[in-house]
Amino acid sequence: MPDSPLLRLYRKFTRYPAGHWLFSRAVCFKAPYFGSIKPTIRVLEAGRCEATIPHRRAVQNHIGTVHAIALCNLAELCAGVMTDASLPKDMRWIPKGMTVSYLKKANGTMRAIATPMIPIVSAAEGYDLPVNVDVLDPAGEKVFHAEIRMWLSAKK
Repeated sequence: MPDSPLLRLYRKFTRYPAGHWLFSRAVCFKAPYFGSIKPTIRVLEAGRCEATIPHRRAVQNHIGTVHAIALCNLAELCAGVMTDASLPKDMRWIPKGMTVSYLKKANGTMRAIATPMIPIVSAAEGYDLPVNVDVLDPAGEKVFHAEIRMWLSAKK
């Protein structure tokens, strides 16, 4: 399967020193809400996206850890970018639902890893694509888990 337009853009941008930052800003320009968490997409390939967010006051809760909803935003961003980068050209997607588990306090820079739980394929009928997202702290310990269901359907 040929690379998606998003994946081609990622590869083009990341050839340059500030490419990951610039690509991440472009994604946030397209979907402005994600800019609130200041994500940086670190890895993008078909079937995988890794992104980080810094621990800063704007994403903290009342006890000084990364807020649960900031983690949800990071998970949805990663899942969506991975899906878009992996999608056959005749398909489209939209998030359908999210189930999350908060496993421990989230301190420090958070790193999310999104991967599909089933192969992403072209289909005449729409189907659910479950995406696994794990969020890790700087020590590599899982602090958050999400299963995000994407609805994939054929383009009209």
